[in-house]
Amino acid sequence: MDPKSWAVGDWLIYRKSKRSRSPGPRAQNISPANSGDSYGYTVDKYWIVTEVLNDGSLIAQTHRGKHHKLTNNDPAIRKPRFWERWLFGHRFRSIQRSLAEST
Repeated sequence: MDPKSWAVGDWLIYRKSKRSRSPGPRAQNISPANSGDSYGYTVDKYWIVTEVLNDGSLIAQTHRGKHHKLTNNDPAIRKPRFWERWLFGHRFRSIQRSLAEST
């Protein structure tokens, strides 16, 4: 994705790969491990861009206040679609409230 397409305050969805014995209710793309003891899956994370660095990297904040540095061309990040903004907007707005409270 073009680095100029991201700005501070933008909402982003990060598709995180995980592995465990019991995937949660938001797990997608679930596949069993070869040994059958665990599952691989992805979970969508809803974050907000708090900084765009000179090299195009992004700093994104989670709902728990953690910060992650992401490359702007990471295939796991994308902007939310219209229906995702409507359906999951409360997740993004809770991060925005915590950002406003911390300043």
